[in-house]
Amino acid sequence: MIYITGDIHRGLDRFEMFTSRFTTSKEDIMIILGDAGFNFYLNAADKNLKSIAEKLPLTFFCIHGNHEERPQNIRGYETCLFHGGTAFFQKEFPSLYFARDGEFYDFNGKTCLVLGGAYSVDKHYRLAYGYPWFPSEQPDDAEKKRIEQEIEKHHYQTDYVFSHTCPYDTMPRHLFMSGIDQSRVDNSTEKWLQTISDKLTFERWFFGHYHGNWTNRNYQMLFEDIIELP
Repeated sequence: MIYITGDIHRGLDRFEMFTSRFTTSKEDIMIILGDAGFNFYLNAADKNLKSIAEKLPLTFFCIHGNHEERPQNIRGYETCLFHGGTAFFQKEFPSLYFARDGEFYDFNGKTCLVLGGAYSVDKHYRLAYGYPWFPSEQPDDAEKKRIEQEIEKHHYQTDYVFSHTCPYDTMPRHLFMSGIDQSRVDNSTEKWLQTISDKLTFERWFFGHYHGNWTNRNYQMLFEDIIELP
């Protein structure tokens, strides 16, 4: 079975209960829509968390969020073919895979496009107090161009989209954090995703980032819910 959920921010508790209830195995895949947090501290704490995840009867497939480093920027990651697309992994953790933005994967016979990354609205707080923040959190212009070229090769068609944030017009404004001056928030990734969405033919678009469970037409936002991939 293939399941999908939202941000976990290093919290594996929901999976411990889930795997017990549904008697899962390593054949089952859990897609995390960004901010899994496995590459957050970039030290032994991350290794310990990955070791705990590796013991769970699940295989994880992680989309890039904003509160974590991109695996291609971390020493020790290798690439492999995973469900028809390029993914990143470390040999010591063979059940943890990390998606490459712009790749098309095959899950249950469905073509799935991955578009990770987002802006951290708490960026300045993190910088001021020494918490991890990653300059690579959003795709840069070169990455956007590469991704657009990949989508063009697929004639702007896919079954599903997995992203961290969402297109600009779909942003759940009712969930915006209070106390944040929205005029200072960088929405460039959301606006870029909107240009893709406007041209893309797709069935469902799944995203996380905003810490809520919400469906808006063929866009579905997930946070704590775990659903079976249709």
